[in-house]
Amino acid sequence: MTFTAFLFYFFATLQVFAAISLITVKNPVHSVLLLVLAFVCGSALWMLLEAEFLSIILVLVYVGAVMVLFLFVVMMLDINVAEMRAGFARYLLVGLAVAFAMAGLMTFVLKDSLFAVTGPEPKPASYNNTEELGRVLYTEYVYAFELAAVVLLVAMVAAIALTFRRRKGVKHQKPYDQIAVRSEDRLKIIKMKSESE
Repeated sequence: MTFTAFLFYFFATLQVFAAISLITVKNPVHSVLLLVLAFVCGSALWMLLEAEFLSIILVLVYVGAVMVLFLFVVMMLDINVAEMRAGFARYLLVGLAVAFAMAGLMTFVLKDSLFAVTGPEPKPASYNNTEELGRVLYTEYVYAFELAAVVLLVAMVAAIALTFRRRKGVKHQKPYDQIAVRSEDRLKIIKMKSESE
């Protein structure tokens, strides 16, 4: 076994372990940290497959931004762990059945070439992974790329529209009116007769 094959099996095993532990642990914070570990292992596998750009993007975008945001959200939420434990045992048999069915299906599909997949062919020194990815995206898959950009733009506009939506029955402050108010408008002196008079 070569050193590259050893690294592949090491990171692949660690990623499978992290993915299984992700859905079985009870603590949500531990689940997020295990998802970060799974992403890091996936990034290492992409690096072994000579997809350096995708590997770095996975670490920077998912691990560095999205998963940190998930971690903060999970830590701020007050999650009832006891209720989650009660629901976990109810779906355990269904989850195991689906897992075994998927494992059997993958074994059936890969039975002819199981553990016989060779690595990618070595690229010449002048090969640039980022340049090749950009060329493929903007030539062969330009319409799919533009469609994905439009879908993301629509999602962003919808999120902004939902933020500005005003619900009925909710009191809102008006900062412009509060800043423009004067002391004469706030104070009103009322003269009243005392009881002795």
